[in-house]
Amino acid sequence: MEITIIGGGIGGLCAAVTLQKQGFSVQVYESSSFFQPVGAGIGIGSNAMQALIEIGVGEKVFANGNVLHTQVFLNAKGETLNTINFSVLKEQFGQENITIHRADLHRTFLDVLEPNTIQYNKKCVYVDQNEERVTAYFEDGTEVTSDLLIAADGIHSTIRKKLIPDSEPRYAGYTCWRGITENKGRVDEFTSTELWSPAGRFGMAPMKNGKVYWFACINAREKDPLYQTLEQHEIANLFTHFPKVVPEIISDTQVDHILHHDISDIKALRQFVYGRVVLLGDAAHATTPNMGQGAGQAIEDAIVLGNGFKQFECLGQALAFYEEKRVARTAKVIKLSRQIGAVAQLHSHALANTRDFLFPFIPSKLLLRRLKFLFDVKMK
Repeated sequence: MEITIIGGGIGGLCAAVTLQKQGFSVQVYESSSFFQPVGAGIGIGSNAMQALIEIGVGEKVFANGNVLHTQVFLNAKGETLNTINFSVLKEQFGQENITIHRADLHRTFLDVLEPNTIQYNKKCVYVDQNEERVTAYFEDGTEVTSDLLIAADGIHSTIRKKLIPDSEPRYAGYTCWRGITENKGRVDEFTSTELWSPAGRFGMAPMKNGKVYWFACINAREKDPLYQTLEQHEIANLFTHFPKVVPEIISDTQVDHILHHDISDIKALRQFVYGRVVLLGDAAHATTPNMGQGAGQAIEDAIVLGNGFKQFECLGQALAFYEEKRVARTAKVIKLSRQIGAVAQLHSHALANTRDFLFPFIPSKLLLRRLKFLFDVKMK
């Protein structure tokens, strides 16, 4: 079977690795002109680590990552509201939660792909299919025909929008800066931390080789010009109400190591398979980053799709298996992540004070239990 993958992000590359290992002929078409080692830190949950072990790249990913044992939530004064103990997940499911640079994860996939798997500077603008084949048309006038096309072209997927015209990204109500800088002992080696206040939210997590990944969010209008071109010291000034470590970390980050995006997701879809076209990753179920599951769910997609082909010789059965395993699960992630973001980004002082008062009374085990479905994953 010949398989075309549109998009060379985490989902597309993981799918390519998975399917090549099963003997399929796979080609990836990426709109960028070359691989760019950019991006910030990302979390890889134990659910995704289980999946990566299955395709033989988990050990290398783990070696490039930094293990997280604890998630801590603080108020604006730096006082602890609650904690989540990730070590329990290691005991139950056998894998750790880690942080890793997005570029290092990309490289891990690229290193195991067959030569010439990826073609760059290939922007897909249209897809056409019949009962037997599917054809992708590119902006440069070329086209390619195959047995199956996997659309892994992100939240703004051209392919998804043509299949489902009303499936547009939904703005979540807040804008976010992300960066990587030197830790300098400011963040515990195994602890991810979030600070919440009505004026904004800040998160920081240790990475390998003495780095720290951070994000900083504030409620704002979509595409607000006020926040589009801020320098690091201007971003830091928005978070001076937090303990001094927060503005210090932001100010210490080189400006070219800071990314800025408005936060969006898409409304959960009822199907991911449209004939010989399959939606995967953010193209299928873009979510807000509040659960750190964007990359993890794309990785799960790739493994489940591969497992479908292992179990069924019939293409239709394999794709039905993929849809059955992925649609409801990713819809739950989208919904819960949006809810968590709404609570964390409370702008009302009265509501935020109520949240901060009640949150410490929620047992840590209960918080972990609410997330158990993420890690107790069945991909076969």
